[in-house]
This record gives sequence, C-alpha cells and structure tokens, in this order.
Amino acid sequence: MKEQLIGRKEEQEMLESCISSDRSEFIAVYGRRRVGKTFFIRNVLKDSACFSVTGMANVGVQEQLMNFYLALQHYFPRSEKKDNWLEMFAELARQLERSQRKKKIIFIDEMPWMDSVRSGFLSALEHFWNSWASARNDIKLIVCGSATSWMIDSLINNRGGLHNRVTRQILLEPFTLKECQQYFKTYGYHYSIREIADCYMVLGGVPYYLSMLNKEKSVAQNIDDLFFSRQAQLKDEFHRLFNSLFLHSEDYISIVNALSQKMKGLTRKELLLQTHLQNNARFTKMLGELEKCGFIRSYEPIGETKRDVLYQLIDNFVHFYTHFVSQNRYQDEQFWIHSLNSGQYNAWSGYAFEMLCLNHISQLKKALGINGVRSRVCTWSSKSETRGAQVDLIIDRVDDTVNICEMKYARSEYEINKSTYDNMLHKVDAFLNESKIKKSAMLTLVTSFGVKHNKYSGYIQKEVCLKDLFES
Repeated sequence: MKEQLIGRKEEQEMLESCISSDRSEFIAVYGRRRVGKTFFIRNVLKDSACFSVTGMANVGVQEQLMNFYLALQHYFPRSEKKDNWLEMFAELARQLERSQRKKKIIFIDEMPWMDSVRSGFLSALEHFWNSWASARNDIKLIVCGSATSWMIDSLINNRGGLHNRVTRQILLEPFTLKECQQYFKTYGYHYSIREIADCYMVLGGVPYYLSMLNKEKSVAQNIDDLFFSRQAQLKDEFHRLFNSLFLHSEDYISIVNALSQKMKGLTRKELLLQTHLQNNARFTKMLGELEKCGFIRSYEPIGETKRDVLYQLIDNFVHFYTHFVSQNRYQDEQFWIHSLNSGQYNAWSGYAFEMLCLNHISQLKKALGINGVRSRVCTWSSKSETRGAQVDLIIDRVDDTVNICEMKYARSEYEINKSTYDNMLHKVDAFLNESKIKKSAMLTLVTSFGVKHNKYSGYIQKEVCLKDLFES
C-alpha cells in the first residue's frame, strides 16, 4: 500500500497557505528525528519543487558543496560548480531566475548538517535570502532539520542577519493517540485502544517506529522483535538518536537517565548531583536543548519559586529504553512477553501512563470540560518527613479550582480499595494544607477503562477514561 499522510491537517494547511501566498516565504519545519518531517514536506509538495537537496551527516565542507552541486545539476544541468557557499547560493539564484515556474520552491532537508564548523554556510544563506530571495515575491524556501536546537537557535531565534527572517515556523510533533489510531486503521491493523496505548507507551507516537510494526503480530511480539531479538531494529536507536542531535551526547544521556528514575522531576541542583556535570552555562544550554527537542519539560511547582523549577522527562521512547532495553542483561529475545505482569512492568506502566497523559493534556482538559479555562499543569510532592505524599498531576485553574489528578493504568475497570481510598484522601489533605492554596479541590481519576463502582468510588468527583484521550 502506498504511504499516506496521516493527520497533520493544521500543519498541512499552514504549509499550503505559505506556498500559495503572494510573497516570498522562508519556512522552517522542525521536530525530533523520525517524526516524519521529510515525508510530510514531500507529500505536500509532490513534484512542485524547483530544487531539493538533503544535507549529509558527518562530512566536511567540500563534500557538502559537491552534494549541493550534484543536486543543482539534477534540476539545472547547465549549473556550474563553485568553491564556497556564497558562490554556490549565487549559482542557485542564477538558475532559479531562468525557471519558468510561477512559484519557485526550494526544499533544503537536514540543513543543520550543512552548517559545519567554519564553512560559511549560514552567512551565505543569510546573504542569499536578504540580498535576493526576500526582494522577490515568488521564492518559497522550505528548510528542515532534526537538530531542533540548531533550527531554533540558528534560524528561528537568529540574532544576526537572519533575525526575524523566518516567515513561518512549523513544529512537527509525534502522533497523538488519535493519529496513531488513524495510522493503524489506514494500514489495516486491528488494534484496540488499549493496544494502541501500549504502543504509545513504548514508542511515543513516532511515525517511523510505528511503521516497523508487523500487523500479523501482537503488540508484545512486535516490541520483542524491535528491541530484544537478534535482529532488533531499534536496539541501538536510543544512542543513534542522541548522537545525531547533540555533540558530546553522553552528557545529555546522563541527564535523561537521571530524570527517568524520578517521574515528578528533579531540580537543577538535584540533576547536578545525580549526573556529576559542571554547573555552568553549558549545563543550562543542555537543559534548554533537551526541552526544545521535546525530551523534557520544565515547570514551576505550586508554592515554589523560579529557583525550584523542576525538569521532567516526557518522552515515552526514552523512558522505555532506560528502564528495559538498557537493562536486558540476560539477552532474552522474549524479554517483553516474559516481563508482562511482573513487578517491574507494573511500576513502569504506571509511570508510562502518566507520561502518556502529560502528552495529552489538551484532550484531558477537554474531557473535563475545561479546555477553555486557562491553567497550569504540574506534579506535586509533600515536604513532610512524617508521611509524604505525591500527586501525579495538578491542574491549577484560574476559575478558583484545582483538579487533583491520579492516573491509574489497569487492564480492566479500576477498583478502589480502602488502602487506595485512604491514600487519595491523604494526598488531597496534604496538598491543601501544605500548598496553602485557597481554591476548590476536585479529585480526578484518569484510568484505562473507568472506575468500578463500589462504596469508595463515590468520592471521585471527575473521571476520565483512556478513550477520552483519543479525541482530536
């Protein structure tokens, strides 16, 4: 079956609007590796590009220039080879001026790879846009790259000659649960919403990873094939992912490894203690890059100051790898199937479900009927030494209400027993007493398949089920 573009409706409309506009456009499309940026752009453009080139990884300036020249020759056979980026972009401009196409669309994929040290690439791109392309009304420059931090720092937030030159930025994110469901339906998978959620909790909605699943096998069998078999295609993906995004990737890996052990997150000070990295500007930059790439998020806990900001892992794939793939010491090719229902699996699935919910906050708020209410989202931990408490998710709303949310992943209806009931009451009381917040508290339970009604379930004021998170 021919590959089809799944979801991405808003992003597609944005890109098509730029292409059809009556001015020159500089469009930056960015997002993590394997999220489908190139497929998305090519699917929208089809055969309308006047020129397209893809940067090469880990090569020098001359190799990049030759690669660019060969692409020029493909589209414009009379092109001449040049020795530097300034002349090469001038040659591109000269060839485009000869083109009879009404819209002159340029697509440069994996642009960050072209900007090697002392190559002069960025200044040449700046000159190409400022001195020629922006003065016209028919140039559509679309650039793309997986190195999200480079795309943001060097292009979108550029403080030099490209400052405010990007006319449209499009962030392509991993699929939501709804888009995963659409993907599986389109390609003939007959997975239930629970199985789709299981996929998401491992693969994080990354389209390329989903494309590697075998529809004739169960989700558990697929996970074993992809991560634990002799021919496991994703066994080394974690390191490939970080090596492709960051220099000295081992330091970034040490940060996400530390965060994977603490679901609520760690402060900067705690991270420094866990990783033994230096407390300097580079550490600040690493945290910022990890956040820009969508691996972590930062938030200010209720009642704390900006100095107490917590950093929290939100990438399901990274969380799965650090908890299972890197720990598979016994080389068990059916490790996942053998781990199901184990204590390790149950602990992981609880955290993974929380992470899934964090990545579907808008759907969660919609299910609660508060999608139009401004709010902030955080976790909360008690500072009491006598009897601690931790709340999975706090939705602090401007309408004088807080949703105190507990996430419970189960294979069937979740049954509240006395112990769970007492624990929930304690969490609510601890939060209200310690936070000193003067708002109405609404205990909210987010489960896979709802709550089994018994004498304790009536205390739950709001319920959200997994199926609610599949909404658009």
